[in-house]
Amino acid sequence: MPPTRRVSPPMPPTRRALLGTLGAAALTTVAAAPAHRTAASNPGGRPAAPAGGRGPSPAPGTPVPLRLPPPTGPWPVGTVALHLVDGSRPDPLLPAKPYRELMAGLWYPAEPCAGHPTAPWLPEAAAADWDAHSAPALGIPAGAADWRGIRTHARTGAPVARRAGRLPVVLFSSGDGGSRALGTTLVEELASRGHLVVTLDSTYEAEQVEFPGGRVERALPLPDDLTPEVIAALLAGHSRARIADARFVLGALDRLARGHRPDTATDLLPEGLAEAADPARTGVLGQSLGGSVAAQLAHDEPRVRAAADLDGALLGPVADSGLAKPFLLMASGTKTLRGEPSWASCWAASTGPRHALRLRDAAHGSYTDLQVLLPQLVRCLPVPDAAGLIGTVDPRRSLAAQRTAVAAFFGRYLTGRPTSFLDRPGDDWPELEVLR
Repeated sequence: MPPTRRVSPPMPPTRRALLGTLGAAALTTVAAAPAHRTAASNPGGRPAAPAGGRGPSPAPGTPVPLRLPPPTGPWPVGTVALHLVDGSRPDPLLPAKPYRELMAGLWYPAEPCAGHPTAPWLPEAAAADWDAHSAPALGIPAGAADWRGIRTHARTGAPVARRAGRLPVVLFSSGDGGSRALGTTLVEELASRGHLVVTLDSTYEAEQVEFPGGRVERALPLPDDLTPEVIAALLAGHSRARIADARFVLGALDRLARGHRPDTATDLLPEGLAEAADPARTGVLGQSLGGSVAAQLAHDEPRVRAAADLDGALLGPVADSGLAKPFLLMASGTKTLRGEPSWASCWAASTGPRHALRLRDAAHGSYTDLQVLLPQLVRCLPVPDAAGLIGTVDPRRSLAAQRTAVAAFFGRYLTGRPTSFLDRPGDDWPELEVLR
């Protein structure tokens, strides 16, 4: 269990945090607005203009349509969902289940292929569950937004782009309780720039995970008495489960690169995928708890070369022993290295290349797809504490700055692409500043 000195008292939770309970400055269910909140409790006002495109307002009673901004890299994007079963261990979160069952997504540069449909942001049953349970916890009434209609820009099952060559691998991990879909805007960007990105849901921790056939597994109920010590123990258990899941996936990728089909219930894999993955160039990216997992996995796992943490305080040994590998930390708002004890101790002990950036006027949820989805909603309906979730930073600028920083980091340390951006981001993006 991590020392409780790194855990700030939580707000009274009403449900699992969609954005992750492990914030950089406080351990709190940040996405769970208490039921008594109203639009009047939003002191920050409405966020800036939507980043997903401004369309006509819907007719009264019609769900608000939502769009994701397209990636900016040179490659079209393909994707495939994988149903993975690890029969070598019981489920760490539901021990009565004798095996671990996971859903993952692969995102990659693809051949232009209009014959393949674009993938949904969430599959249909998971989107319905999000609408019924997760959206209301954000202050968005069920049926108010067209979550089922959100499309990504990736073509399902499209062939891998042959000219992209061997692809560096990036594993993505969301915040505690969050769906892997919440990182889609960054994931698609990396794929469009030539990476194979693996997104992974943590079954029985994520709010909803849809398996083939429309079966949805929901998160296990949280204890009634969520003291800081109980929350710390829960997060430590979630972190251990995710690290074991990531190692299982790394093994599947190793086998895939050797020409062996991974142990998956998925019928077909995209053409060219087996030849594309380059596990020797693997990085990890995560938001909130996922960022802590990314750092710890890089610390423990020789197969991981670099880690990027999006606003996540650190759990586990990495907080005190640091990293000897490249590490990117992106903070939000007014957070500082010294202000978060786990960042300060990790920074002091690290011997590898390290970069710390802060996104001004951002909030913890700015590092999720809510940064571009919520501004589209607040034009049409009140979203309690929207600014508290995603800050007041311009959504377009926020997303573009994040995409640029994350792509520069993995481009530099996984592909050897020179860049000075990480050292002087303010030259192009005044929203970003270097933390010393």
